Amino acid sequence: MKSELIIHNAQLVTCTSNGKPKRRAEMRDVGLIKNGAVAVAGGKIISVGKSEEVLREFESENTIDANERVVSPGFVECHTHIVFAGNRLNEFELKIKGADYLEILQNGGGIISTVRQTREASLADLIEQSRKRLDKMLSLGVTTAEVKTGYGLDTATEFKMLEAILELDGFHPIELLPTFLPAHAVPPEFEGKSDEYVDLICGEMLPKLRDFRDFVYIDVDRVNFDYTKNKPFFVDVFCERNAFDLEQSRKVLETAKNLGFKLKAHVDEFTNLGGARMAIELGATSIDHLDAISSPEIALLAESETIGVVTPTVNFNFGSAEFADARKFIDAGCAVALSTDYNPGSAPCPSLPNAMAIACRYQKLLPSEAFNAATVNAAFAVAQGEKIGSLEAGKQADILIFDTKDFREIAYEFGGNLIETVIKQGEFIN
Repeated sequence: MKSELIIHNAQLVTCTSNGKPKRRAEMRDVGLIKNGAVAVAGGKIISVGKSEEVLREFESENTIDANERVVSPGFVECHTHIVFAGNRLNEFELKIKGADYLEILQNGGGIISTVRQTREASLADLIEQSRKRLDKMLSLGVTTAEVKTGYGLDTATEFKMLEAILELDGFHPIELLPTFLPAHAVPPEFEGKSDEYVDLICGEMLPKLRDFRDFVYIDVDRVNFDYTKNKPFFVDVFCERNAFDLEQSRKVLETAKNLGFKLKAHVDEFTNLGGARMAIELGATSIDHLDAISSPEIALLAESETIGVVTPTVNFNFGSAEFADARKFIDAGCAVALSTDYNPGSAPCPSLPNAMAIACRYQKLLPSEAFNAATVNAAFAVAQGEKIGSLEAGKQADILIFDTKDFREIAYEFGGNLIETVIKQGEFIN
């Protein structure tokens, strides 16, 4: 049989999971096939197995001998804020001097600083600045990424950010999944009136988002696909002290759910407000951060279909020695995914391999667990587990070739880049 591409003689890290996210002991199994091969046609994987078996069944004019190097699925970045304008370099210095995140936020910095810069930026500037960030992520192995709005905090700018995300998705090799996050912070014009801002989100922004999703294309000459059928559309909320309280967060997520959106939630990053339980009970696809989650909520997460997303690069950036207890989550049976939370303030990090390295050292994940958390479980955290995240017949041919013969080196070595080749839907990107 003919195929368009065969990669053989590989240390094949398949991350197969039998159609569900990995838990407990499954997290330690990366589905390694020594002297493995993968065959590709039509942008999809058509065969995975031992090299002699695949080469016996398939032939191709484009055949790569991996020379026993690691070949894996592309990384899935399941929590990012990479569409924004400007930077927060001055706050980086303030943090070094001892200012904490909430203190900076209360003084008009943090998210609000980026909001000012993003509101002032043109759509073209926003796209160009964000493209450069995506290029970095791509070179580090990300082939699919979730991207949030949330630096507009008004209807016009939130939809400008959404347009930027969808336009980038139209031309950038990384496949993007949009998340609408106007409930990221209370904007300055609503200071002391957060309930009124929540009313604006629920009464104006989310209905407009529904209409956009169902009926409206930004520009049919540039972006033209049915979002409701081809890609999930998420709504998120930051349930946290000095952001949105439990009832405000519930109102946003319940409104979004009633309008047919999938749910995500930032919860328990600094304080436990009960957001994890609330979001799990509403059927959130993922809950993210989880530094302050309680033991009963961990048990509830383990019993649910919700993915727990940890973001160790945030804690590392804060210079903190305290991290979400991902080891406890996995041992309890939670489905755990890993993300950089790439953003301008709390995690200016484009590298999932670095997030894996930090998770191994500070959250006591094994390299195999970190790898599964950044691939197949991350795919389920963005409701794409049936399409991406593992090397299995029928899935997209999103493939990485590394300059190493042992997948553990990807978390063992940090600060560099072991990726030699990125393939997206069967096409060579670099």
